[in-house]
Amino acid sequence: MILSDREVEAALEEKRILIIPRPDPKFQDSTTVDLRLDATLDRWEFPKTIPGLGHDEHRFCPGAPNFKFSEIEKQCTKPVPIPDDGYVLFPSYQSTPDTGPKHFILGWTLERIYLPYTSRLCARVEGKSSLGRMGLGVHVTAPTIHAGFGHNENNPKQSGARLRLEIWNVGPLPIVLMKEMRICQLIIEEVREMPKTGYMGSFNSQGPQPKKPTARSAGKKKK
Repeated sequence: MILSDREVEAALEEKRILIIPRPDPKFQDSTTVDLRLDATLDRWEFPKTIPGLGHDEHRFCPGAPNFKFSEIEKQCTKPVPIPDDGYVLFPSYQSTPDTGPKHFILGWTLERIYLPYTSRLCARVEGKSSLGRMGLGVHVTAPTIHAGFGHNENNPKQSGARLRLEIWNVGPLPIVLMKEMRICQLIIEEVREMPKTGYMGSFNSQGPQPKKPTARSAGKKKK
């Protein structure tokens, strides 16, 4: 069962779901919550040789014994801050072997999500129809956000993880991505029974983490 806007508000109030920062009411529709694009993208850039990508032409080999995606992603992606005038994502037909995948880039949501598994809630992230009609997609076959996602085992008070976005343009024109633009929508659903355990996958605490206050900033008093 998909939660309505009233049920989402109640779940936020009761902390059955955390969306940090809490979304502005204008970001909510009858059954969805809009999420915004973080200020940093990650672009794939491949060195000449790297384990797990084959010995000749680069290729992903997810079935290989030594393949570890998280390590490859860390080594082969370069952070790209979104300029004030936006990041231009070119359409797929303008990508060539020489230019590389100009139509595909990785991003994060600005908001962090936590779905305590005891709340019996899961979610999925989908694109926005207005952007989809331009040819912009935000995920590749993986919209599911499992019950328990975002749990920080080492510091439960800092629970909440950003959502990874696989952003691509198959439209007729370049699309300008702006930081904090509404990029996708969250759909929250009820799980019939409480799971035995929450999500324990490798992406449970993914994404940039909130900065810890320094001793100087923690001791500052507001004027």
